[in-house]
Amino acid sequence: MPQVTMQIGELATHIGVSTRSLRYYEQRGLLSPPRNGNGYRVYDRVSVTRAGNIKALFDVGLTYEDVRHYIENGCLDRPLTESPPCHAELDTVRERLEGLDERITLLQRLRDRLASHGTAIERRIAAEGSA
Repeated sequence: MPQVTMQIGELATHIGVSTRSLRYYEQRGLLSPPRNGNGYRVYDRVSVTRAGNIKALFDVGLTYEDVRHYIENGCLDRPLTESPPCHAELDTVRERLEGLDERITLLQRLRDRLASHGTAIERRIAAEGSA
């Protein structure tokens, strides 16, 4: 495979994030691109893959800490679909799903209460109209 290198703007376009996001990933220690002689960041194939994986994980709702955990366990340097399964990855996904399920349950209860309140208002309005 030919060597892939990209500068920050190219990578941002390639994976669909802003250059600011890529700088944030770097500030938080998620990416460590080397710099060329002019001081520009140069992203190699592994960095390009890692950046795309980071974006994908953020897109599904994982946190900075979750992504950091993936990196510490060596889970992000190959495409996610090609990486060997990481136990830490599965644990994180299960924890996040549990949290989402709890929030969904709470939101459903709130929705049900609001719908009941709306129904009560409609009944009162209808009762006033027939009086």
